[in-house]
This record gives sequence, C-alpha cells and structure tokens, in this order.
Amino acid sequence: MLTSRLRHVRKHTVHEAPACATVSAAEDPERILDQVVNEMQEDLIKMRQAAAQVLASQKQLEAKYRQAQTTADDWLKRAELAVSKGEDDLAREALKRRKTYQDNADGMRTQLEVQRKATDQLIANTRVLEGKLAEAKSKKDTLKARAASAKTSRQVQEMIGSLNTSSAVAAFEKMEEKVLSLEAQSEAAGVLATGDGLESRFRALEGGSGVEDDLAALKRGLLAGAAQPAAAAAALPEGRPLRDAIDLELEDLRRKAKG
Repeated sequence: MLTSRLRHVRKHTVHEAPACATVSAAEDPERILDQVVNEMQEDLIKMRQAAAQVLASQKQLEAKYRQAQTTADDWLKRAELAVSKGEDDLAREALKRRKTYQDNADGMRTQLEVQRKATDQLIANTRVLEGKLAEAKSKKDTLKARAASAKTSRQVQEMIGSLNTSSAVAAFEKMEEKVLSLEAQSEAAGVLATGDGLESRFRALEGGSGVEDDLAALKRGLLAGAAQPAAAAAALPEGRPLRDAIDLELEDLRRKAKG
C-alpha cells in the first residue's frame, strides 16, 4: 500500500511538470494555472492523509514489536528461572515460547525499518510538494498577469495584421494628391481673379486709356490754338508792325472773354 502511494506521489510531483510544459497553445493559460494549483493542492491533501495513515500504521507496528520483544524477553527470564530450579523440561518449553515471540519480533523489526524509510520518504515528498505549491501560489498571479498581457498583445498584433495596410496607404496618398490639386486650382483661380500686373501694363500700352486720350486731345487742341495766331500773323498786310498785330490778337481775346 505504501509503495503504491509513493508511486502516486512521484507521478504527480515528477511527471506533472512536463505535462504542464506541453500544454496546447489553444488552451487558456490562466485556467490551466488555476487547475494545476488546485490539483497540486488536492495531491498535497492526499499525501498528508497518506502520511498520517502510514505514521499511524508505523506506530501500531512499533507497539506490536515492543510487545513481542517484551514477551520474548519474559520467556527467556522464565527459562533462566527454570534452569536455576533444575527444571530443564520447563526451561526447554520456555525457550520454545521465547523463540516464537522473538522470531515474530525480529520480523516486525525488519518490517518496521522498511516502513520507517518509506515514511521518511513520504514525508520528504510531502515537504517538496508543499514547497512547490507555495511557489506556484506565489507565482500564479504574476504568471496570469503575464499571460493576460501576452494575450492582449497577440490580439493587437492579429488585429494589425488583419488590416489591409497597402490599400489604406494608397488611399491616403490619393487623398494627398487630391489636396495638392485643389490647392493648385485655388492658386490659379486667385491669379485669374486679381490679374497679372505685367499683362495689364502691356494692354494699357497697346490700347491706351481714357486719361491718355484726353491728354492727347488737349495737346492737339493747344497746338491748334497756337497755329491760329501764326496764321493770323501771316494774313496781316505786309509791312504792318508786329505790335499792331499783337494788339489786335489781344483785343480779339478780350472780346471773346467778354462775350
């Protein structure tokens, strides 16, 4: 019974770790961590119960061994007493009884030594499992937090990977080109609305303006007015003094002013 329990302990303390190390990636690490800790807790309870049973059985065997050895020692004393009294037949029967109890005590002593070693090993395994359980409990929350962080990071990476990045970049570049085109159109419209200064100057030179036309007409009128006195002077009689001609012209201007 004890050997089978020790195999059970080794199965859970030695082979449990590799099984957990090969957990499928599809399984939830947080759930697995809770499950493993719960199983370790259950195994520890079973080991403690087994250790308690083995210790109780050991104590019973120790009591039986002591009883058998005490009885054997008592029959030896009786044999010695019979020999001292000259009762060899009685001493022989006492020695037979003593041998029976001594053989029984020796057998129980051998069994007790084996059971003590097994009990010590079971208690040592229990201590090891207690340490592993305490370590697992202390690390469980940290491992669960790391697992949750890794899961979130994986979900983000999967989400990024599922996005069509190339089409998004192409659409962005297309919109950038459209904005540049709109800005160019707006700039061109502004130039057309305000006009080109150089172009307007050349149009002024080519077509003239109302002010320039008026100035030219005024110049022509003045030139025409200057030509009239010259013609009048040419029409004066030959030999007429220039002063008389001037006086006549001045008089004519006065009449025009009064009129």
